[in-house]
Amino acid sequence: MVHAAAAVIKQGSLRPVSRPENAQPGRRLTPRGAATRARIVAAAVELMYVKGVNATTLDDVRATSNTSKSQLYNHFPDKEELVRAVVAARAAQVLERERGYLQRLKSFRGLVRWRDALVQRNALQNGAYGCALGSLAGELADQDGQARATLAESFVEWEGLLAAGLRRMRDSGVLRPDADPEKLATGLMAALQGGYLLAETAHDIKPMEIALDMALDHVKSFLTA
Repeated sequence: MVHAAAAVIKQGSLRPVSRPENAQPGRRLTPRGAATRARIVAAAVELMYVKGVNATTLDDVRATSNTSKSQLYNHFPDKEELVRAVVAARAAQVLERERGYLQRLKSFRGLVRWRDALVQRNALQNGAYGCALGSLAGELADQDGQARATLAESFVEWEGLLAAGLRRMRDSGVLRPDADPEKLATGLMAALQGGYLLAETAHDIKPMEIALDMALDHVKSFLTA
């Protein structure tokens, strides 16, 4: 899926994930309106992560965000628009977190720290809800082309952060010259997403730990020392 999405991105058909979640083309919001919209999106993000997109209703979001029907429908005339805002907001959150771990990645120890942070974060919920982006992709990939495109672009950027770090490791001599950063990054992402899914099903993070450790062992086999 990631490589296919990369091909789409190269054709220029995807919008940047970094568009602010409160931005709406052609519409200016007052500070109060922007705050209300942000509150609605924040409530929807958490509800859809815990309950799922399809099981979350607009009434659920209205009650949780403490907004009236008129306020909700003023910002989001239908659920589809709200879901797209949730996808954009969640993608921005995840990518901001991952940039913090991966933008300066240059050592195997850094990869282990990245792995540990993800596992520890998921352990707080016993792996119950899976990857925030992966869960959305599982529900929306065949339902909403625009949401799918945003998610696809997000996964490409996430994998790209890993590949860039692995490339730095290779270029600095940490990894052997025959190491392929792109393939290693794809393997790490596949292990991560598969681990998230197995942990979610079992409500146990052990499968996630095993999947990531096996992927890291493969990276380790390319270390020069």
